[in-house]
Amino acid sequence: MQPTPPPPAALDEDLVRRLIGAQFPEWSALPVRQLVTAGTDNAMFRLGDELVVRLPKADWAQGQVTKEQRWLPLLAPHVTLPIPVPVGQGVPGEGFGQAWSVYAWLDGADAYAAPIGDLASAAVELGRFGAALRAVDATGGPVSFRGGHITEWEEGAMAGALRDLGADGTLDEAAATAAWESVLGLPQWDRAPVWVHGDLLPGNVLTRDGRLSAVIDFGGLGVGDPAVDMMAAWTLFTPETRPLFREAAQVDDATWARGRGWALCWGIVTEHSYRGRNPVLADVAHRAWTQALPEYADLPD
Repeated sequence: MQPTPPPPAALDEDLVRRLIGAQFPEWSALPVRQLVTAGTDNAMFRLGDELVVRLPKADWAQGQVTKEQRWLPLLAPHVTLPIPVPVGQGVPGEGFGQAWSVYAWLDGADAYAAPIGDLASAAVELGRFGAALRAVDATGGPVSFRGGHITEWEEGAMAGALRDLGADGTLDEAAATAAWESVLGLPQWDRAPVWVHGDLLPGNVLTRDGRLSAVIDFGGLGVGDPAVDMMAAWTLFTPETRPLFREAAQVDDATWARGRGWALCWGIVTEHSYRGRNPVLADVAHRAWTQALPEYADLPD
């Protein structure tokens, strides 16, 4: 009879102190403080004043550490906003079974907790960030889990979400279904893959004094169709500032349309999945699809 494996280590401050003490003794005297976030992939811990520890907490987050350690230092010099710079890579230990990272701390609060004050400037800045990211040579880059066709990502989940959210009155099922069907008919990306962040949500951009200051959380980083990064137009910006983001992002009509499709699909599926268990993420998702859906009524047949 095989022995029962020990339970996984709790992702808490004590674990981080043990990991740091064992693998980075030069930082062992620094205080550790867990950060409260709505993120689903990683647990975050402030380490002193200048560092942050990131521990994967979801099975699907495995592999993000190696990817970020390899690619973020190469991308950082080319983009127009600060991004996380890894300063250490940890290995499994102390009962924690995955690789983990230490990054330089980026000051600021996420845009959900501290909303952007100057949306017009932020729209231009984030659009330029994405354009700069896409201009970096993508040779050898890993495929982003959101870099393919939107229909490949959540097509099955969309039907159930439309049905359930329609039944309880959250959305107009007929209007949302018609919009989704138009997304399914859009022309797909047929050019070489480009770099995408993959998760440009309010929780993954930082602000300081009301202005955009950094882009974080590159767990979705990879190459593919740039449409997914257009989703920021509906998760972060308004009808008045959306065109500024689009102009700075330098994308064609088809890519913009697929980005709207991402906001619709991701928003509906994510609200359906996370309402009741992650209210922050569900709120962001609700905003995404409620900003996107009305635009379908104004599109030509």
